Amino acid sequence: MNYLVLKTSHITFVVCSYALFFVRGIWSLNGSAIMRKRWVRVAPHVVDTLLLISAILLAFTIRRYPFLDSWLTAKVLGLLLYIGLGVVALRNGISKSIRFFAWLAAQAVFVYIVLVAVTHNPVPWQHFLQFF
Repeated sequence: MNYLVLKTSHITFVVCSYALFFVRGIWSLNGSAIMRKRWVRVAPHVVDTLLLISAILLAFTIRRYPFLDSWLTAKVLGLLLYIGLGVVALRNGISKSIRFFAWLAAQAVFVYIVLVAVTHNPVPWQHFLQFF
């Protein structure tokens, strides 16, 4: 498959996945009834599945693999943390303040994952600190 098509698809799925997480977090924290709609429960799983498939295909295309390439390992571990925080942020029954802080922490982890992807460095702030 064409690298540019895969990369563009992957980035598109990243943006869609994040947008859905962001808005679902707001709806959840506000107790919105829209969280009970079928499409709100199904769409994120469809998008995230496509995101995962595009990530795997992209890794094989560029011949970079988690646990062999440190930056890709950092992305996978960051993703696991992001998923865990997302589960806490979107679950009812946990206090609203815990859900809010988990939602905020998930935003920070998302930024980290994007920075790792852009810099191909598991410590991406090193890349930016060299300019100062």
